[in-house]
Amino acid sequence: MNNLILVRHGQSKWNELNLFTGWTDVDLTQNGIEEAYNAGKNLKEKGFNPQLCFTSYLKRAIKTLNIVLDAMDLDYLPIEKTWRLNEKHYGILQGKNKKAMVEEFGNEMVQKWRRGFDCPPPVLDKEEQMKQRNDPRYNSIPDNQMPYTESLKDCIERLMPFYHSCIEKELKAGKDILVVAHGNSLRGIVKHLKGISDDEIASLNIPTAIPYIFEFDDGLNLKKDYFLADQATLESAQQAVANQSKK
Repeated sequence: MNNLILVRHGQSKWNELNLFTGWTDVDLTQNGIEEAYNAGKNLKEKGFNPQLCFTSYLKRAIKTLNIVLDAMDLDYLPIEKTWRLNEKHYGILQGKNKKAMVEEFGNEMVQKWRRGFDCPPPVLDKEEQMKQRNDPRYNSIPDNQMPYTESLKDCIERLMPFYHSCIEKELKAGKDILVVAHGNSLRGIVKHLKGISDDEIASLNIPTAIPYIFEFDDGLNLKKDYFLADQATLESAQQAVANQSKK
């Protein structure tokens, strides 16, 4: 039996301000740092022992992973970073307050952009597109693959080839894997692993820095999945995510 450990990054500064973040490179808050450390301590106390790690190109995920590994005394583990694990791109919504966007566009539209499957927000403006295109970390992305907005469907389509060729490959080799990424890139992985429908995925909320464990048998069949948190803590954290765009 081997495990896939999914962790959404700790609270970021834009999480704290309730802003759409997407590909904007925002740092952790002090609370986010503590969340990440507690996640690592919890994993260590429960006896988890990953051998390989994956994360995105965004510092809130990278720093969370480093803190988790430090708390587990596993700082030496190999880490692979990829833009394909980046958060869903939120287009022109990036940097905008979620509740303010509800006031401007209406709750139904904002919920489709936030949690819907195939409804991307309006595309990033040209000036911001150029800034993103010129970011050296994205030099290897072909122009026709560079996103300037994404639906969850789009996010999954650029994520899953990497999941199958790299993460799943290492799971099949018998390794326990730790992935630290973002709410929507992780929702994409969970959708695949649990066979969640396009409609039902809207109700999945992944809280910051609560490890989500997937246990597989030797044939890589999913046996069990669970969050490392008591039910009251988990439900409160999930509801807080769901409420971010409510008036």
